Amino acid sequence: MGINDDSDVEASLQIGPTTEGRVRLYVEAEGLSAPMDFDPDEAEEIAEEILAAARQARNAGRKGGKGGRSRSDGGGGRRDGAPRDGGRGARGGGRDDRRGGR
Repeated sequence: MGINDDSDVEASLQIGPTTEGRVRLYVEAEGLSAPMDFDPDEAEEIAEEILAAARQARNAGRKGGKGGRSRSDGGGGRRDGAPRDGGRGARGGGRDDRRGGR
């Protein structure tokens, strides 16, 4: 599945700080639980990439074209290939945003 593929999967996204001083993105969907932890600098970089993608999507909607992505690692995992969550389970709350994949 790629960025432009439609999906009927509904997921819950929670974003918040951990007690260890990291930022956690926690995604939960049909049998999947994915906690992803980032140091604050990584989290800010991801936030910048999300904003850039939003601008590209907005412009693509105006032009009728398709937006691109800016992640050099293909959008998944850390740039060094290690899992972002360090193998820890999710703790803490944050923003809960339920969205479908379309």
